[in-house]
Amino acid sequence: MTKLGSTKSLTELREKLKAKNAALSQKDNPLSTIQVKVTMATCGIASGSRPVYDYMKEELSKRNIPAKVSQVGCMGFCYAEPTIEITMPGKKPVMFGFVNMKKADEIIERFIRKGEEIEGVIPMNYETA
Repeated sequence: MTKLGSTKSLTELREKLKAKNAALSQKDNPLSTIQVKVTMATCGIASGSRPVYDYMKEELSKRNIPAKVSQVGCMGFCYAEPTIEITMPGKKPVMFGFVNMKKADEIIERFIRKGEEIEGVIPMNYETA
């Protein structure tokens, strides 16, 4: 943590944080919307990530939940495939493992829509996919 030596430093830091916050809230900023990343490496595809990807894309749209659903490569959780990473605006990413259609529905309704904690979270040792 940086030590602030003057009120000028504090004011500058405050202005930087305000600008960053304003940028995050702009609609054209990809970080201002929900990010859903579905692992689609060979292990994920073999475990059923393609139907999970299609389901998330379709259901989020049907339920009018603005989200960007994308495919990503291997994240190293082959034992827990299919896996998805959810990043809510302004929050750290959360990784879910063993995601099937029932789990995907629970993620949409309880985690994304209601903000509840649910089972199936994989502890992460990285910043984001």
